[in-house]
Amino acid sequence: MAANVSLPLSEQLCFSLYGAGMAINRTYKPLLDPLGLTYPQYLVLSTLWETDGLTVSAIGARLALDSSTITPLVKRLEAAGFVTRQRGTQDERQVHVSLTAAGRDVQAQTRCLAETLGMRSGMQLEELVALNRQVQRLRDALSAA
Repeated sequence: MAANVSLPLSEQLCFSLYGAGMAINRTYKPLLDPLGLTYPQYLVLSTLWETDGLTVSAIGARLALDSSTITPLVKRLEAAGFVTRQRGTQDERQVHVSLTAAGRDVQAQTRCLAETLGMRSGMQLEELVALNRQVQRLRDALSAA
């Protein structure tokens, strides 16, 4: 494609991915609201469900977000009773985040999110898995560049 050709917005991949992200957030919102969670808080919890006891910086690295973005999310999750924070004994600059019983229990209540996304998308599981792999490959290539 020639560099001087301008694509209409509807044909720009960045706009399609942005719109898809917004649509996913709108799909998840009514499911997360009754749990008192925002989508970014859900992402932090999802990270801890994979590996509990991570530092704020490790959560940020996993989510590709700065610690300054993660810290307020973790503080709100702590206030809601989903996590606890503890300063590192070796290095007080490190803050370890651990799930509480309530934080572990809410995982079962969020399992419907992927199911809902699958149903509303009209796509088969295999299609969603393949699409996710393609988006991950794109993200990784752009991040490495």
